[in-house]
Amino acid sequence: MIAQIAAATRDAFKGAGRRAIDFLMPPACPVTGERVSDPAGLSAAGWGAIQFIDEPRCDRCGVPFAADYGLGVLCPSCIAAPPAFDCARAAIVYDDASHKLVVGYKHSDRTENAARFGAWMARAGSDILSATSLITPVPLHPWRLLARRYNQSSLLAAAIAAETGARFMPDLLARTRATPPQKDLSVDARARNVAGAFAVRRSRARDVGGAHIVLVDDVLTTGATLSAAAKTLRRAGAARVDALVLARVVKGGVGAI
Repeated sequence: MIAQIAAATRDAFKGAGRRAIDFLMPPACPVTGERVSDPAGLSAAGWGAIQFIDEPRCDRCGVPFAADYGLGVLCPSCIAAPPAFDCARAAIVYDDASHKLVVGYKHSDRTENAARFGAWMARAGSDILSATSLITPVPLHPWRLLARRYNQSSLLAAAIAAETGARFMPDLLARTRATPPQKDLSVDARARNVAGAFAVRRSRARDVGGAHIVLVDDVLTTGATLSAAAKTLRRAGAARVDALVLARVVKGGVGAI
């Protein structure tokens, strides 16, 4: 009885705190700035501004096509230089509207959006996800994690696992060295920057052999980070490595982050 009273009291204080914060700083749509009822909510205009990715798309990297060329078609980039992962899927196009969503989530503690983003990503990756998949995030270096306080990719991976029933394994990979941000690097420099930057943790080596692993990240730009992680998992014996991201850069759109 005492425990129940304490829990009810704690919940009441939390609710009062949330109401006070909402009164002083009403929730706003991260895309349009309009007032919304839910801190994780989007306004109608915000929803309309988001470009969700569906067919037609490249069967390998998931980049959207302007026309339907049939099933199993690859984009020129994947034909010329196939990525190290088997397939990649993205929920939305990285553009001016989604930039605000991603940056707010990644750099401004808008972690209340993780569950919604995870649901979008589970839908986008429905053709590569199964109950036997291992869902693992691209890891941050410990110093980067300390500075940010959370791994945005790990929160997304957990939300995807909750949506699909797949196994969430947050500690499968480790970042073995700190790397400069990829934002201002060229395509080749990005690949060099993350080459050899990942390792499978010894405690998880047995989980990798013969497994289907889905790497989760927030944004796919050139695919260098995901390819570097995929190569590490392949060398450790993974049978298949796919990638699933919240947003992806499309040629001619908003630049890399």
